[in-house]
Amino acid sequence: MSIQPFAALACPLDGAPLHREGSAWRCASGHNFDIASQGHTHLLPVQHKRSLDPGDSKEMVAARRRFLNAGHYQPIAEAVARAVLADLPPEAACLDAGSGEGYYLRQLAAAATDQGQSLAILGLDISKWAVLAAAKQDARPNWVVGTNARLPVLDGTVDRVLCLFGFPVYAEFARVLKPGGRLIQVDAGPDHLRELREIIYPTLKPQRPADTSAPAGFSARPGETVRFSLALDSQEQIADLLAMTPHLYRASAEGRAKAAALNKLSMTVDVRIASFDSVHATG
Repeated sequence: MSIQPFAALACPLDGAPLHREGSAWRCASGHNFDIASQGHTHLLPVQHKRSLDPGDSKEMVAARRRFLNAGHYQPIAEAVARAVLADLPPEAACLDAGSGEGYYLRQLAAAATDQGQSLAILGLDISKWAVLAAAKQDARPNWVVGTNARLPVLDGTVDRVLCLFGFPVYAEFARVLKPGGRLIQVDAGPDHLRELREIIYPTLKPQRPADTSAPAGFSARPGETVRFSLALDSQEQIADLLAMTPHLYRASAEGRAKAAALNKLSMTVDVRIASFDSVHATG
């Protein structure tokens, strides 16, 4: 078994195959993308950015790294790895579209190692700070700064796409998946972090019914719910959790102050793992 380099990168400017030459990726048209000393590559042209520094900030990435590396979401990582590795060919490629600081891919790599699986892994995130943190923690996967709206990946080259608490672009996911490839999508369930939300918001919005229909280009497979209790016992852990969620910005100053005053908090973790097979049109 081995974790392999991901070789099916595409030029973000013209879609042509990228080939590694020394410390850079180049396409036939002459576009050149340097590989940083930490091993990651920027494949997000300035014209594809919606802000100067898109995605999670340096501080949010640091909070997520501390929280996840402490093992608080380990049951989610284990369930995701099982979903990815189920029915996977002996030699396969996986893209994490919105990989953050790389925690879930590192856990996947460990599980693949245990199963004797040969896996080429690509972690992509729009945040340069997240990709830098990922590359510093594990150099085996390829890490790139990029956008789900224009994945720098060749058509039909990936066996699994992960989208964890992220921003799915189903047309792009369908494009890069091989026939019979699979999308694994993880989203918050109705009770996810409910106890924290009850503290920081005056009232909770009614939960919308879950949409279990398959997106265009996919057929639905049986999903899974991961649910467990999580106890945090310090202000720092609670602050890190809040900092890595959208609730940090959605909550009022009063709500954030209430969270900052907590020394311990027990919460429900409730996430849905949806699985979809790629359905490629023929003819």
